Amino acid sequence: MIASLAALFAATFLAATVFPFQSEVVFVAMQAAAVAPLTTLIVVASLGNTFGAFVNYWIGARLEDHGAHRWLRIDDAKFAKARRWWLRWGVWSLLMSWAPVLGWFTVVAGAMRTPIWQFTLLVTIAKTGRFVFLGLITQYALGLDWGRSPP
Repeated sequence: MIASLAALFAATFLAATVFPFQSEVVFVAMQAAAVAPLTTLIVVASLGNTFGAFVNYWIGARLEDHGAHRWLRIDDAKFAKARRWWLRWGVWSLLMSWAPVLGWFTVVAGAMRTPIWQFTLLVTIAKTGRFVFLGLITQYALGLDWGRSPP
C-alpha cells in the first residue's frame, strides 16, 4: 500500500507541475482497486498536487528574479501595475488551479510574489476540492457509499 500511495503522490505532484501529465487516471484506478480508503487517497493526492504547485510558484519567482517581464518587453511601471491588479483580483484565479489548462496560474503567482500563505490556502482548497469531487463521482459511478472502498 505504501508504494501505491507513493506512486499516487508522485503522479499528482508531476501533474501539478509544468510537465504535461494527467493524474486523474491514477487516482481513479487506485480508488477502483481499493488500494486505500478514499479519504487517504484524497489526502495523498491533494498533498502531491499542492506540493507540485509549489514547483510552479518557484519557477515563476525565479523567472521574475531574472527579469522575465523585461524579456517579454513589459516595462517596470506596467509590470508593477499588473502586480497590483493580480494581488487584488487575479490571485483568486488560483481557485481554478485544479484545472489542467489553468495550472499555469501558479507560475504567474510566483512571478507576482503572491504571499505564500495566500497561495497555499487557495491552491490547497482548489486541489483538495478537485480530488473530493473526483472521488465522489467515482464512488457514485461504482455504486459505493462514501465510507466504503470498492471490493
